Amino acid sequence: MTQESYRCGLIALVGRPNVGKSTLLNALIGQKLAITSSKPQTTRHRLRGIHTDATAQVVFIDTPGFQTHHANALNRAMNRAVGGALGEANAALLVVQAGRFGPEDLALLKLVPAGLPVLLVINKIDILESADLLPFLKTVAEATGITEIFPVSARRRKGLAALAHAVRPYLPEQAAIYPEDDITDRDERFLAAEIIREKLFRMLGDELPYTAHVEIENFEEKGSLRRIHAAIILEREGHKAIVIGSKGEKMKAMATAARLDMEKLFDGKVYLEVWVKVRPGWTDSEASVKRIGYG
Repeated sequence: MTQESYRCGLIALVGRPNVGKSTLLNALIGQKLAITSSKPQTTRHRLRGIHTDATAQVVFIDTPGFQTHHANALNRAMNRAVGGALGEANAALLVVQAGRFGPEDLALLKLVPAGLPVLLVINKIDILESADLLPFLKTVAEATGITEIFPVSARRRKGLAALAHAVRPYLPEQAAIYPEDDITDRDERFLAAEIIREKLFRMLGDELPYTAHVEIENFEEKGSLRRIHAAIILEREGHKAIVIGSKGEKMKAMATAARLDMEKLFDGKVYLEVWVKVRPGWTDSEASVKRIGYG
């Protein structure tokens, strides 16, 4: 392939919380990379997922759900991440949940830079009755003015081929940005923290304090063995019992599940230690949010 015939570029995935952007990213690149759960705002960072083949390299940028209701430092940082992704992308996918569309979805269109192509993705079509889908598509098309619309089910991998094909013309003709074997721009330290946070969200559900955060305090790699020490950061002392559980059972189950996922992703043995720390008010502190790496 000559450089002129090869295409490479960035596609931003944006949408309100819990519309399935991370599940869509994983499905498009064919790899479990972004963490997922049914809890809103699971995604907090921009994350690049890379799909490379003989004719193109598509770099999908997963973003936090755009937040219009809360205004602490953490949510402001996540909203900045959405704007940043749109600012560097060659095109955007506005992801909407089937059967649900409103002002929060339209608010995102105001963030799109002038001239940036936007494709509309209606996700979770499997939860909507077939007879209701076409009227919903018409409603959303009229409200947004977007003409390229793709009904998909990321979870069931329906409609993805057409979507993946449709983004390619928006990629510039240029050489690949990343090596062909790369699937993300993030390092293993970041991915380890995200895997632990996913297990927290999935195992604790509504019990989990929204502000829970994971920091990797030590990451050592010796051959195929990784030694990882991680801290779960909470805002209140009273939250510790929720995370730890009776006799430490919840913490133990969460750590075991996280370790197994890490071993699969990193293709090697993992020794994982996890403990809990309390850091009051960190989500309201711009300095703390920035130091941790959000935004």
